[in-house]
Amino acid sequence: MGHVTYIYYEILIYPNNTRTSHHKESAVSTLAGKKYESFAEFYPFYLSEHANRTCRRLHFAGSTLALLFLLTTLVSGNPWWLLAAIVSGYLFAWIGHFGFEKNRPATFKYPLYSLMGDWVMYSQLWSGKIPL
Repeated sequence: MGHVTYIYYEILIYPNNTRTSHHKESAVSTLAGKKYESFAEFYPFYLSEHANRTCRRLHFAGSTLALLFLLTTLVSGNPWWLLAAIVSGYLFAWIGHFGFEKNRPATFKYPLYSLMGDWVMYSQLWSGKIPL
């Protein structure tokens, strides 16, 4: 668990990737190839894939729009807003990953854990536990 904790604190302490570490890179590559038995095991890897502040901000914007579009769906009864919610959530996140983080979204390999991670990270961004 030591290298997982190390990665988590690297993200919180150095959110703009101002410091790199061979240990961090090898720990991330170890986590990337692992099959996760629980969300608790997966989440540190998820955070390591969101070290870039712009990527996190794009996730936050996309998730916020998705929530607003879901609310609009409920209020208006128009199901097209549901499509807007899904597209906005993924579009912003994928721009963050491909354009800024330079990695492949975890959604492709771990769809359920990734979705859960999106909302846990979203709440931690709101609370300030993770820097926005």
